[in-house]
Amino acid sequence: MTIKVAVAGATGYAGGEILRLLLSHPKYLSGELEIGALTGHSNAGQRVSELMGHLPQLADRLIEDTTVEVLSGHDVVFLGLPHGHSAEIGQQLSEETLVIDCAADFRLTDSAAWEKYYGGDYAGFWPYGIPEMPGHREEIAGARRIAVPGCFPTGSTLALLPAVAGGLIVPDISITAITGVSGAGKKGSVALLGAETMGSLKAYNTAGKHRHTPEMAQNLSKYTDADVNVSFTPVLAPLPRGILTTAIAPLVDGVTQDIATKTYRAFYENEPFVHLLPEGQQPQTQHIVGSNMCHVQVEVDEQSGKLLLTSALDNLTKGTGGAAVQCMNIALDYPETDGLPLAAVAP
Repeated sequence: MTIKVAVAGATGYAGGEILRLLLSHPKYLSGELEIGALTGHSNAGQRVSELMGHLPQLADRLIEDTTVEVLSGHDVVFLGLPHGHSAEIGQQLSEETLVIDCAADFRLTDSAAWEKYYGGDYAGFWPYGIPEMPGHREEIAGARRIAVPGCFPTGSTLALLPAVAGGLIVPDISITAITGVSGAGKKGSVALLGAETMGSLKAYNTAGKHRHTPEMAQNLSKYTDADVNVSFTPVLAPLPRGILTTAIAPLVDGVTQDIATKTYRAFYENEPFVHLLPEGQQPQTQHIVGSNMCHVQVEVDEQSGKLLLTSALDNLTKGTGGAAVQCMNIALDYPETDGLPLAAVAP
């Protein structure tokens, strides 16, 4: 049986990354997976070669308008649409279709949090696409609707999860994450012009304003009875791709470096896409570009009584498109690592 896949919002960064990965997927190369409709409302009628020159296998394909009619009839539909647009389309597709949403429409369990940070009607919650969170692989495997996480919450959750679940910290957490400009999407914006970003760093949506803040707290709260408090500061850097996340929280009495390291090693020992670095090595964005990996480091700061967690991932791969393909693999019972590179591009 051939699985037919559509990508809505194919010309955006998330859609383009999904296509890049699918074109190297073993099931595509064997003919068992077919790339069907590619849609993009503002680019309908244009060829892929005009918009995404890095995908020569699809160069002659035409971009179609994003409608339910065009997307219907596919076995898998990836939604790489702006927030607020996925819900209407996703809810109209057949219940038998595997729909994987890369926007925020179905990430939050709390309708009040949705209204505060996004506004508009609350669409509900779909199974959440971080397989490394305990219990989530099982939910994803049986799902026909999946919400891909935000890129910031992915890096933060993978950095902090063993510490929270293992009771290493008091979950009063300060997170700073430095991101490349592709995280803002492929829309025109003066603030994202090269002349505005090159040679400069800028914090934005500070003091609890960033939309990913409640998603981080939601993820971590599942694994502790303590109240989780998250203070999140995102920083824009002149990089195309990559997120470097640092998180700091008070240590629980008696936690040593040896305990912290053993906790993280045990938590991630069977996770193919999380690499716990040896002592003395720090995650670097240059080591994860183009890969579906998250590199993690855990350090005890004895002087301050804090635990420092650091992670690095590619916001377009493990942070979005790679996560979407990883979830597809699980839901379709393919090998989870199919089509997903572990090695980064260097230099």
